[in-house]
Amino acid sequence: MERVRLGVIGYGNMGTAHCKNVAAGKVPNMTLAAICDSNEGRRKAAKENHSDVAIFDNETDLYKSGLCDVVIVATPHYDHPRLVEEAFSYGLNVITEKPAGVYTKQVLEMNEAAEKSGKLFGIMYNQRTNPVYQKVRELVQSGALGHIKRISWVITDWYRPQAYHDSSAWRSRWETEGGGTLINQNPHQLDLWQWMFGMPDKITAFASFGKYYDIEVEDEVTAYFEYENGTTGTYITSTGEFPGTNRLEIACDMGKLIVEKTGMTFYRNVVSEREFNKTNKAIFGKPECWKCEIPITGETENHVGIFKNVTNALLNGTELLAPGYEGINGLTISNAMHYSAWTGKTVDVKNFPHDEFYDLLQERISNSTMVKKVAAAQTADTEGSY
Repeated sequence: MERVRLGVIGYGNMGTAHCKNVAAGKVPNMTLAAICDSNEGRRKAAKENHSDVAIFDNETDLYKSGLCDVVIVATPHYDHPRLVEEAFSYGLNVITEKPAGVYTKQVLEMNEAAEKSGKLFGIMYNQRTNPVYQKVRELVQSGALGHIKRISWVITDWYRPQAYHDSSAWRSRWETEGGGTLINQNPHQLDLWQWMFGMPDKITAFASFGKYYDIEVEDEVTAYFEYENGTTGTYITSTGEFPGTNRLEIACDMGKLIVEKTGMTFYRNVVSEREFNKTNKAIFGKPECWKCEIPITGETENHVGIFKNVTNALLNGTELLAPGYEGINGLTISNAMHYSAWTGKTVDVKNFPHDEFYDLLQERISNSTMVKKVAAAQTADTEGSY
């Protein structure tokens, strides 16, 4: 192929943005070829905005059309694995929006389908294009930080008022969204955590459900991570604080790395703290430490950057920046936080109880106040018809 033809499944907020970016020519060698949405109003809007693009009312017809080389699934969370698997069955390359799914059991099945297909599989983890986090990953993997002792990420600048939760019937419900801030706002950061530092071995979490808003899902979470090598971590997030904070702090043998907003400061020990400790004889001795502002070059290309990478992978064999298979990692961390908060247990991440988590999620769906309200309304309608 000379150009990559893109199909967009779901013309909601993200699907609309993807169509606009590709149609505007922001992704070299990628063309917007088709759009699918089951909602008539959205199809009408898509036709008005992209009159030269084929519009479909169901994904199967788009998949079978032969118009696309790759599709991106930009629908509500629960539908991601099903739509991805069907796309693979028609021989298409696929990008899925984040999160990969709502529960690990379905995402594991999706990954199996991807492997059997032999097609390209990516995920829209666009924060991997951010040069700040790329630099953190580089410093960790190069060994420049030495052994990492503690990681702390406070990310509470997700403020969402009640009006946000009320803006759509699918938001902030176990049945339709699958969770709150962990499944909606935080998938990028949970992915970045494992991308930069690797998967934790144990997770203990505490969460509040509807603490700040009239919702049934979590709006505040505090988690404790443990690694077999002794590294520990804390992850704190909330949608109920304003103005909130986004600060990543990494304590390591070679000092302390702080990332806040777009800046990065390395308080660098001249000698490793562990090495200093072996030879120091002074009661209050401390290693010499330099304050270093780490230069950051490059721009965050976000969604366009992922599309560029996928296009180059299809045309030139470039390695994917965000392989779809890795979507299971951040979701496992998210599911583990939910599981720990629900049960009060510390979670063994390597042996995550996929089936038990699914059962616990189904319990929350069946006990959902919204589900009960809908059921009651349907019963009332039925009784009134006799």
